[in-house]
Amino acid sequence: MLNVDLHCHSNVSDGVLPPAAVAEHARKAGVNVWALTDHDEVGGVATARAAAQLHGMQFVPGVEISITWANETVHIVGLQIDENNSALLKGLEDTRSGRDNRGREIGRQLEMVGIPGAYEGALNYVDNPSLMSRTHFARFLVEQGICASVPEVFRKYLSPGKPGFVEHRWASLQDAVGWILGAGGIAVIAHPGRYKFTPMQEGVLFDEFKALGGTAIEVVTGSHTPDQYPKYANLANSYGFLASRGTDFHAPGEARVDFHLLPPLPANVTPVWHDWF
Repeated sequence: MLNVDLHCHSNVSDGVLPPAAVAEHARKAGVNVWALTDHDEVGGVATARAAAQLHGMQFVPGVEISITWANETVHIVGLQIDENNSALLKGLEDTRSGRDNRGREIGRQLEMVGIPGAYEGALNYVDNPSLMSRTHFARFLVEQGICASVPEVFRKYLSPGKPGFVEHRWASLQDAVGWILGAGGIAVIAHPGRYKFTPMQEGVLFDEFKALGGTAIEVVTGSHTPDQYPKYANLANSYGFLASRGTDFHAPGEARVDFHLLPPLPANVTPVWHDWF
């Protein structure tokens, strides 16, 4: 049985390891088919492809695009993309453009609750301010001993309603799916169980996504709890979606589930990779 991981991150976005090191880590954990899906950035894809080939893995070029839908941030993964597609590259550049300003505002808000220097601290974890994310702030707060773990930082400071959360308008769902399809790729809703939507809102999201040409949702992911695997398997079948699988790996010891611990897809779904090989 193939061990397929179609969602993970390198230090090109908010991961810790360089793309080649992520490839090595995945292969040592038994991954056969691997995608790098950095946030709003494809700069690591060429290096990742070469490393995957070196380690004997099938490689899937990917990206994870941030969108705003119903006033919430949602992530759309693109798989099997042409990472050199000009419209995709322009869309990703536009999407990244607001990250530095948001980071500065997060820093100001954290300073107001007694945590000075957070913006500068977060910069130590990212090479390019246009790629700054909440995860970089979380790592700084852990380093400072303010919280014990990255998830704790998100719960206390960086989620909606908390003192370090700053709303940002990302791309639209139509934009993201259009860029992915235009680059020859497959659009996937990342970790749908993570969003705080009502069942009705989730249904509207799925309907709109499908109408725009989206074809898959993540079913087994490190961002889902085990009880959500069968739930989203059933929803995938109800909507006619293919099923994807990925750890959402960011760093060793930081992910809820590392590569070797992620369970397989439920038997009742059609994998997104069913006709790739």
